[in-house]
Amino acid sequence: MADCAVCYTIDPKYDDEVKIVEKKGFLGLFNKKEEVRVKKENVFTDRYFLQKAKEMLALGADMITIKDMSGLIPPARVANLISLFKKELNVPIDFHTHCTPGYGLGSVFSAIVNGVDVVDTNIWYFSGGPAAPAIELIYIFCQKLGIELDVNMEAVAKINAELFGIRKELEAFDTVKQFPNPFNPLTDTLPANIDKLFDDAVAAAQINNEAALLEACHQIEAYFNFPEPDEMVKNAEIPGGMYTNMVAQLKQFNSLDILEDAMKLIPSVRLDAGLPPLVTPTSQIVGVQAVSSALNLKNGREKYANASNQFVALVKGEYGKTPVPVDPDFRLKIAGTRKETPYDTSTYKRQENPVLPEFGNARLAKDEKEELLLELFPAVATNYLKKIRETEFVSQGPQETTVMEPETTSAAAEAKEPEGYIVESPMPGNIMKFLVKEGDEVQREKSLFILEAMKMENDVISEYSGKVYKIYVKPGDIVQAGEPIMKIVN
Repeated sequence: MADCAVCYTIDPKYDDEVKIVEKKGFLGLFNKKEEVRVKKENVFTDRYFLQKAKEMLALGADMITIKDMSGLIPPARVANLISLFKKELNVPIDFHTHCTPGYGLGSVFSAIVNGVDVVDTNIWYFSGGPAAPAIELIYIFCQKLGIELDVNMEAVAKINAELFGIRKELEAFDTVKQFPNPFNPLTDTLPANIDKLFDDAVAAAQINNEAALLEACHQIEAYFNFPEPDEMVKNAEIPGGMYTNMVAQLKQFNSLDILEDAMKLIPSVRLDAGLPPLVTPTSQIVGVQAVSSALNLKNGREKYANASNQFVALVKGEYGKTPVPVDPDFRLKIAGTRKETPYDTSTYKRQENPVLPEFGNARLAKDEKEELLLELFPAVATNYLKKIRETEFVSQGPQETTVMEPETTSAAAEAKEPEGYIVESPMPGNIMKFLVKEGDEVQREKSLFILEAMKMENDVISEYSGKVYKIYVKPGDIVQAGEPIMKIVN
């Protein structure tokens, strides 16, 4: 293994545990009970991360990366971890972080001062904010320290010019929409006050003065027009990429109004699931569940009324052991079992690859590559491949079709539609598959359809018993939260 990553993560803001203790009175008499607040011990200590790194070395790792996908590691913690890893591990150490919460640039400076071997950076127009710090700023910092970068900065400048045009082309999909001011450290001279800020940052990093280091870095970033620290991301304790993905997905479904509520729920959802590190895929699983829970609470439902299939699997134990055990009562509620249950590969069934009569009886996936796509990403790949088959079918030219006269329904017949229960979509998403059809008898808590939301599958459960009278949408349709999906009658 060339490189193994220790995923940096933080402990949530635990509520103090309240315990009742009995205190003895005078001469053992008049004992009384008192409430005592007990602080929970942190899980993610420096020694925890070091132990993970040593386990990877034992498996053959040639290099260890401290991967801070959330951008939440402050400079002082970086100094401690890099120093500890360099002392205890005899392999190169890499450091990876993001700038969203405002720690990124200062933490990279701190890592360099404390002897890191490699740092991950981004090129100017794709740096800052949810990305890594700019290599151009790291270059100046290293010059101040007398450190030579093994990077051709002239080539970097040429690449940067090309990438600027590409970012402009992608502006419609840009969640930040804030471009840094043009800058080339080889040809542009820094104003004296900005140059001094780099000197201040060097001095602060060398004495591990976190507050002064961050102050200097934030002023440097503000001068170059990089995004300001995002306090919402800092408080929600999530990766920048996870945040931008949530924004993009909610924007697609016109549901940005619940973003703040979902962000506030992320720490508690993560704690319920055993504190998984927020890196793909668990970051996506936790994020989607937080969105679903925010919608549930907004609509008067229980927090976990619609748990995604992937969240159920995470709580059940199918993604492996979590850093802290999941509460057995919570696991029973979500996954139907108290016992941690690893994924059983012997029960795996391949995804269906149906024939599509509407597109000339073509298979959904036509080759091994598409079948693999269907296996890896069934929720997204199904609709994606259907669109490809539709495009291919249409491109073949006009097809012989039979025109059927629509059945006419009298106004009286329309008026006789029975009373019943409307099943609504609990959140925005795509209808993947119906598990029932019109005329089927269903029982309460039966799965009715699968909703793909933010690339996660959600079984939508019936709250009623009865007969499926009418289905208002079809597979592949995009639906909004609260949109009627079907009617169930007694």
